[in-house]
Amino acid sequence: MTDDGNLWIKSGYQRGKAVCELQYGTTRVVLTPEVTLVTARDLHAAAARAEDDIALIKVLTDRVKLDLRGVGLVLGDVRTRRPMLTGKPALRIEAVAGHATGQPYVHIARGSMSSSLSPDDARQMALHWTEAAVAAQLDARLRYVLGDFPQITEDDLGRIFAGMQDAGGGPARERTP
Repeated sequence: MTDDGNLWIKSGYQRGKAVCELQYGTTRVVLTPEVTLVTARDLHAAAARAEDDIALIKVLTDRVKLDLRGVGLVLGDVRTRRPMLTGKPALRIEAVAGHATGQPYVHIARGSMSSSLSPDDARQMALHWTEAAVAAQLDARLRYVLGDFPQITEDDLGRIFAGMQDAGGGPARERTP
């Protein structure tokens, strides 16, 4: 979404609450884990809908032999009958059936930034958003529990969580002396 194509989401903690921090370009936005999960759900849904639309277009043109106008009418009708997704995502998300390319796309945007993703890339992005939301919720709970230990200071907590974020996902790394 940015000039260099980067959009970052990570778990965070502010004023005693779990948050997710979204950064694109020089813009930083704080989101609730709930909004982050709605966005992940909508990314998955858009990926599936874009693929379904392409499949429908192919069936209508190849088997039913409808012209493009007829395909457009049927596709428009199908889209209006799909269930509406509830909640407000952090991104504008749209399923797109590329007429010229015959490929499905997921368009995402926030503010003036926008990008087009393959359905697989949209699903991968959704996974990262889900992981950030879950991590934020777990981090907030862990901070709450660790806060009961007077020997652990706020600075200690900050270092613990910075170390956890630096370690990232994947297999645990061995500590080197």
